[in-house]
Amino acid sequence: MRLMIAEDSTLLREGLVRLLVEEGHDVLGAFGDAGPLLEEMAARRPDVVVLDIRMPPTHTDEGLRAALEIRERWPETGVLVLSQHIERNYAAQLLASSAERVGYLLKDRVAQVEEFLDALERVQAGGAALDPEVVRQLVVRTTHADPLARLTPRERSVLEVLAQGHTNTAIAQKLHVSLSAVEKNLNTIFDKLELSRTTGYNRRILAVLRYLES
Repeated sequence: MRLMIAEDSTLLREGLVRLLVEEGHDVLGAFGDAGPLLEEMAARRPDVVVLDIRMPPTHTDEGLRAALEIRERWPETGVLVLSQHIERNYAAQLLASSAERVGYLLKDRVAQVEEFLDALERVQAGGAALDPEVVRQLVVRTTHADPLARLTPRERSVLEVLAQGHTNTAIAQKLHVSLSAVEKNLNTIFDKLELSRTTGYNRRILAVLRYLES
């Protein structure tokens, strides 16, 4: 795939470039902040952009704002953001408009090469990829008003793997259950969360957004 990178850490940026090139991908550009990335977007039109949430000059949300701009102006381009820590509100903003071609990973996940590359492929293919730790922290949160309290332990496990962007088949493999059991659990989850019976990938991610926004 054709990629562009924006990461202010030289070590991580160069490491990503080397990894992706070695995997046979085409890195069109690697930048230390979001400004040059956005300037090159129209001309180079990458398949996926990988960028840090916090970058110069303020190291607050420059990367997030760039990611949101890319999703608005170039919706055909996948966006995979990297974060040092879990930013629940940032994840919610990324998913608010669409759960397609978007990913949110903790930087530690980059060291787990297979998982990182798998996330890139899911985003490039039009899906979503949420860091397992981000999802785990959301799923374990329970209060008297939290809809998660209505889910069984098995349903929570299914939701956790679902939220990472995996297909039903992958969920079944990871949890060592049948495909029909996964489908049954998903239908129950959607019903308990009172999600409308529409088809498509977004309905699946709406289940996660309920917790991101709660």
